Amino acid sequence: MYKLTDYNLAELKLSGLDAGILSALRAKTSEKPMRRKAFEEMLDRAGNKELMPNERKLILKITRLSLLRLERFIPHRGAREWVDALIYAGIIALTVRFFIFAPFKIPSESMYPTIKSGDHIFATKFSYGIPVPFTDIKLFRREVNRGDIVIFPFPLGTDDYIKRVVARGGDTLHFKDGGVFINGKQASEEGTTVFCESGMRGKWAKNGFRPPCPEPLTIPEGYLFVMGDNRRNSEDSRFWGFVKESTVIGRGWLIFFSHDPAQGLFSGYRLERFASVLK
Repeated sequence: MYKLTDYNLAELKLSGLDAGILSALRAKTSEKPMRRKAFEEMLDRAGNKELMPNERKLILKITRLSLLRLERFIPHRGAREWVDALIYAGIIALTVRFFIFAPFKIPSESMYPTIKSGDHIFATKFSYGIPVPFTDIKLFRREVNRGDIVIFPFPLGTDDYIKRVVARGGDTLHFKDGGVFINGKQASEEGTTVFCESGMRGKWAKNGFRPPCPEPLTIPEGYLFVMGDNRRNSEDSRFWGFVKESTVIGRGWLIFFSHDPAQGLFSGYRLERFASVLK
């Protein structure tokens, strides 16, 4: 949309526009905002002299209205363009943050060696559907798969956790013979018997959660059983139970930065991990 104002005319005068054209345009300052085609037709009717291409371009540049109509509050075009750019940059950043990618910093070694403490990752927010901000609702929802690395709010707190999905709703999970069995098939040979000791089973029972040992456990529909890749150093579903599938924030995708937190500002950058896709 375009509109002539006295402030525009002052800018055009400072830009060196012909005095005759300015005089012809001055009578049009009361016109309402117009679309480009109508505005250019008005320019053609504004005077006897045909506008040169550079003159037409200058007038269009200075009279074009902000989509947010910031002219009502910021008459200076230069300042208005800066504010315009900042607002749109913020809108784009928020859109990306809420719907496409979200950054996370990893503070622990619970997902080692896949993810290390000090890794910064991007998670895809759209992998399981289009999220509705500030809710657990997702449009065009897609299922979380076994083996996915997922980010979710800690069920017993406010922090976000990252773990790997071991079993999903309807799966039968069993820890036995030092391995993890899903629906009767061994999924991992990494030692898990330590988590089935009597003391740990007592802790599970205290939290109202029966562990998948010594008997198999069927995961309730709509829930996930998650574990860290660092099985002997991860607080996960073995300690506090299931994750509600609808609360999953996104899927871990890419390490975009990595720095060993034990190192100083000028060392400890793990360049080989930059741009590593998570699997």
